[in-house]
Amino acid sequence: MKITVFGATGGIGQEVVRQALDAGHRVTAVVRDPARLSVTGERLEVFRADLSDPAAVRPAVAGRDAVLSGLGARRRADAGVATRLTRTVLGAMEAEGVRRLLVVSAAPVGPEPRGAGLLDRGVRGVVSAVLKDIYDDLRAMEADVARSATDWTVVRPPRLQDRPVSGRYRTETGGFPSKGRFVGRADVAHAMLAMTEDAGTVKQGVGIAY
Repeated sequence: MKITVFGATGGIGQEVVRQALDAGHRVTAVVRDPARLSVTGERLEVFRADLSDPAAVRPAVAGRDAVLSGLGARRRADAGVATRLTRTVLGAMEAEGVRRLLVVSAAPVGPEPRGAGLLDRGVRGVVSAVLKDIYDDLRAMEADVARSATDWTVVRPPRLQDRPVSGRYRTETGGFPSKGRFVGRADVAHAMLAMTEDAGTVKQGVGIAY
């Protein structure tokens, strides 16, 4: 496949790029600062952009089979970037007629896990309150994505960890795995690449956790 990765210098984005190259895909990594991208490869194209103008981003998505995005705020002061930057991506994709889109959101933005106990609900409530601005941003981003003409999938992980890819995680389309509290960034990337060709995840939110 030919795929484009936005947020390619982030923890999940770099893993998407790395794993996609290892799987033999051709990858376009859209970055603001190429020096922050540690991944290299013969099938990698690095596209420098600040995502302020959809027209400038169109060449990065033209003719691609799928677009995967790890865009989002890394701190509370950056709340709003997920919505703003994803709108640029959507504008470029719609102008080029590119349909498949996968984006990273967060577990508290989606439905409560089945059978959630008092502890899980309490932790969810506290985290949602502390990170309210970031989650409001992600909700707005999800709404924009859902209104778009793309064949979208929203991937919702819980607390992220840095650990090697295992492939051993649970996903739940339209919900969230019971008692799922952690997941590795590399496994989120692994799941996103697997979902790229999974028609069952189109126009769905997918919870992922260990």
